[in-house]
Amino acid sequence: MTTNLHKHDDLDDVDGPAAPAEVDGLAALEGLVSHTTTDGVPTLYAPASGKEITAGLFFRVGRADETLATAGVTHLVEHLALHRLGLSDLHYNGATANAYTLFHVHGSEEEVVEYLNSVCAGLRDLPMERLETEREILRTEAAGRGGPQHQMPLWRYGAQGYGLSSYSELGTWSLTPDQVRDWAETRFTSDNAVLWITSDRVPEGLDLTLPRGSRFPAPAATSALPVTPAYISGDDGHVVLTSVLRRSTAASVFADVLGRALFQDLRQEGGYSYSAEADYSPRDAEFATLTAYADALPQKQGAVVGGFVDTLARLRAGRIEQAELDSVRGKLLKVYDAPDLGAAVLPSYALSLLLGHPLLTPDQHRAELNAVTTQDLHEVARQAWDGALLQVPGRGVDWAGLTLAPQFSTAAVTGTRHQSLENEDVTLVIGAEGVSLLTPRGPVTVRHDACAAMTTRPDGARTLTGHDGFSVTVEPTLYKGVTPDRIAALDAAVPGGAIVRMPAREPDHIPQPRKRPPTAPSARAGGSVGGWTAALWLVGVLAAAWGVLCGVITADESAMTDPEWDAVTGVWIMELPLLFAAWKLFAARRRRTRN
Repeated sequence: MTTNLHKHDDLDDVDGPAAPAEVDGLAALEGLVSHTTTDGVPTLYAPASGKEITAGLFFRVGRADETLATAGVTHLVEHLALHRLGLSDLHYNGATANAYTLFHVHGSEEEVVEYLNSVCAGLRDLPMERLETEREILRTEAAGRGGPQHQMPLWRYGAQGYGLSSYSELGTWSLTPDQVRDWAETRFTSDNAVLWITSDRVPEGLDLTLPRGSRFPAPAATSALPVTPAYISGDDGHVVLTSVLRRSTAASVFADVLGRALFQDLRQEGGYSYSAEADYSPRDAEFATLTAYADALPQKQGAVVGGFVDTLARLRAGRIEQAELDSVRGKLLKVYDAPDLGAAVLPSYALSLLLGHPLLTPDQHRAELNAVTTQDLHEVARQAWDGALLQVPGRGVDWAGLTLAPQFSTAAVTGTRHQSLENEDVTLVIGAEGVSLLTPRGPVTVRHDACAAMTTRPDGARTLTGHDGFSVTVEPTLYKGVTPDRIAALDAAVPGGAIVRMPAREPDHIPQPRKRPPTAPSARAGGSVGGWTAALWLVGVLAAAWGVLCGVITADESAMTDPEWDAVTGVWIMELPLLFAAWKLFAARRRRTRN
């Protein structure tokens, strides 16, 4: 199972500035959480009430570490590692997120030990005989994935890094056993992991033996947005905003304040939305993603968009009531009065340790919460707007000061030109540097040296996706002159590591040019060849008769002592439209005869 695990949990956001040196790292956990190592894996543990325990094994590898061509390799490793557990009543799961993979289990001490030992044994020796089956399972699982914010990472980051969560797992089609095995051996290592357990001790019998390796830092973020704040068009019924903020206690508080403000403005007062909320989710050691969402009925979409922007404008202008801050702060502070606090914060501390984010003690976090002011929230609101990407249904929001995200490339490549067989205004260009699709509104270009992936089909179809997220599909059946030689040149130019070989398509799935429907005679005069012939004869006779008349007038005027040549010229000029019409009708009749 794959999830982005974006759901906000107050205990998952123990954020703040870098902790002082004396409490930096594991020293911050003294008196709350115990720590040790188990077979080289850093291990955090703290007791919880009840007989059963919960454990989680984190690895610092996720979808953002992959490429578009290998997307899904981490998920495949996760599935293969869990296969040997088979059918069980044990409550366990695996999750592949952007920056980490988690194996999670809840049960008795013996069951937890059995699960963790089985996972590590599976990682040491992946059951490759299951590879083809797991590929199919992953593709089936992906078919049910989506949601109103599914395209947001693509538009912000492009087809790489954190943007890959918007794409299908292309690697499930072409990854080899050696590639999958190498990924497990280099990324799922004891040095790239953290274990947490809700127990007063590390259970006996744990065997977490894994290859040695190194801790991989979270991937650096890319950008496909030249300007922010920006907006894109999305599906009806959904308004979504994302922004990237530096991790801080003030930023996590602001997410709650924003969610409450949207709920009050759009649901309670406006009655426009049913769901209106905001979420704060750590992305890496330094940055987090703010996500805000509101739904809307089709007839209320304009009001929701306007209200959404107005709420953000109010917070951005500093109109934040102290009572709003106090309410959110009170809710967050109550969390630290809960029993089994050490066990409750284990996942948050383990993830921070994995990502390299400084750890804060509960006392430090309380102090950070108490120090947040409305002015701090005002500044966070301003930063959130400056880096915002807003997805809206219907019309644009340029009026709010946002810029439409790039819809076309800035330049096209040169090369052989292949006109579309469906639209004479569209041309495909295949060049030495890349491919471009030329449209009336602008070009879409994918350069070979910036190609994230190219899928190939045995019938010659190729789809190239650039790191910036733009995509061009080359269908030989839809463009003039796309010969096997042109496809071979394309294959040779794209880096081998970006090529994903797809299976053959059924013949009826290979696209063919759409035939233009014949025009009915009743809808347009002269719909048949006979009609065009009759029109040609009529105009031709008129042109000939007028030409004879012009000749007679010219001869008469020539015999005069003072000819009126201006009049003669005017008569001949009137002949020109008739000749032009006769030529056009002749050409049209000829085309009809050929068809």
